[in-house]
Amino acid sequence: MVTTVACPHCGKPVAWTEQARWRPFCSERCRLIDLGDWIDEQHRIADPTDAPSEDPPASEDEPYRH
Repeated sequence: MVTTVACPHCGKPVAWTEQARWRPFCSERCRLIDLGDWIDEQHRIADPTDAPSEDPPASEDEPYRH
């Protein structure tokens, strides 16, 4: 039985076989579009060490706080 996955870009089904050259993508085009999204920082991996600040950022209308 062949495993089928969805292309991460367009959702088209892709057979997970040696013949599927661009797997998990359905084509070189979808692979390059995804790569471009990473380069443009549209995809990001969260940094677990970057904890949110307890103080909300000051808005431009508020005076500077120490």
